[in-house]
Order: sequence, then structure tokens, then C-alpha cells
Amino acid sequence: MKRRGFTLVEIMIVVAIIALLAAIAIPNLLRARLQANESSAQAALKTIATAEVTFRSANPTYGTLAELGAATPAYIDSVLSAGSKNGYTFATTDIDTETFNATAVPQTANVTGVRSFCITEDGVLRVQAAGGAIADRDACIALAASQP
Repeated sequence: MKRRGFTLVEIMIVVAIIALLAAIAIPNLLRARLQANESSAQAALKTIATAEVTFRSANPTYGTLAELGAATPAYIDSVLSAGSKNGYTFATTDIDTETFNATAVPQTANVTGVRSFCITEDGVLRVQAAGGAIADRDACIALAASQP
């Protein structure tokens, strides 16, 4: 009589190998997701800075995220103007005729992102390694520039 199929031991070995591969792959996947969120936040801040300069050329002052999104045509997309995108919360502060400060802070620290970012009218993207809120423009300027 010929046996067909797999034994319980063979199936358990296959399951153990799959579990081992998953244990190796999942942390790398999560790390890649964090890095993607951070890259997206940096790109969004650069977009906001460009939109602010363009908005300022047509208006007497810099604009809020809502104003940048509500203009016709819009300077930024509706998702970004709502203040939340790819695990980061965006805000503009210290807005007047000469200055603005745009920040990107992880919605859940160490889950959606690790670092916080900010940019001012000088166009320099700055990073705060701790990932917390950046209080104002002066606090942003005190931070180190982000490396590409």
C-alpha cells in the first residue's frame, strides 16, 4: 500500500520555516514603512514651502494650509490642506507678511514616524530627532538641517 500526502512532522517543519521567514521580514517591512512616511512628510513640507512662496507672490502675506488648499487653483492638494497625510500631522504657524513655519509631526510616535520636520521661509528643511511637536519658528530655526 502506497502512502500519499504529508506527515504531521513534515507540515510542522514547513510551518516553522514560514514563521521564521515572517519573523525576519516583518520588522524590515515596518522599518521601511516608517522611512516611507518620513520621506513623504519631507516632500510634503517642500511642497508647502513652494506653495507658500507662490501664494505670497500673489498676496500680501503667507497663507495657512486651508488658504493654500482653498485658492483657485489650489496651491496644495485637499488631503494636505486638511493637515494630515501618510501618518503625519501638518500645521502652519507664525504666519505674517515676512515669515511662516510649517511643521510635520508623527501622528503616533514610533509607529507612523520617528522624527518631526519643519521648514520656514528660508526653504531649509530641519529635523527634530525626538519626534515631538516643534513649538514655533524660533524652535524650528534652532534645529539642524535635514540630510537628504
